[in-house]
Amino acid sequence: MPPLPPDWPADVAAARAVQDSLRARVVLDEAGPAPGGGRVAGVDVAYDDERDVVAAAVVVLDAASLDVVEEATAVGRVAFPYVPGLLAFREVPAVLAALGALDTDPGLVVCDGYGVAHPRRFGLASHLGVLTGLPTIGVAKNPFTFSHEAPGDARGSATPLLDGAEEVGSALRTRAGVKPVFVSVGHRVTLAAARAHTLHLTPRYRLPETTRRADALCRAALREATTA
Repeated sequence: MPPLPPDWPADVAAARAVQDSLRARVVLDEAGPAPGGGRVAGVDVAYDDERDVVAAAVVVLDAASLDVVEEATAVGRVAFPYVPGLLAFREVPAVLAALGALDTDPGLVVCDGYGVAHPRRFGLASHLGVLTGLPTIGVAKNPFTFSHEAPGDARGSATPLLDGAEEVGSALRTRAGVKPVFVSVGHRVTLAAARAHTLHLTPRYRLPETTRRADALCRAALREATTA
């Protein structure tokens, strides 16, 4: 993995200043690509904290068939200490390196995490979208610090994910009778489109195919890197 930029933040104050600077560049009023069209990519990371190693993976799928088009990984040192709300600073360098190794356009990028559903409205999906210019969404396994009413039991049911009265995302039921996922806009996609993409990517399981495949790939890359 390439070395960190010389100005990569080294402490909490510097990281929050970067978030404040980049957050104004998030685009929330573009529809983004049509669900099921073009390509869609999943990114995920895995850590070995004892060895201070992070592995990132990106898996590009054909959005219509959900067949794999290309895969890439990157392994390096963890770039930032663990601080809730600042996890992007641990993950972004490795994810950018993996994206940079692709030969194909990833299209829409789906992150296993948050976009604007973040206490500072700038989670990994937004951070990655602003830095790359790619349309991004976050699909998380839990609601972080936000509240929501339970969606209906049927697949596709959704309720607002709320910070007080502000809607920051959606609790979305991707499988009937299975707990929801938590969808938020990252960059250059509307919330309605983010929900539609998530439903298209979950034909059989609770989590998007992009996330499932990127999770398996980054874990395999981490095992290879730490057992070699």
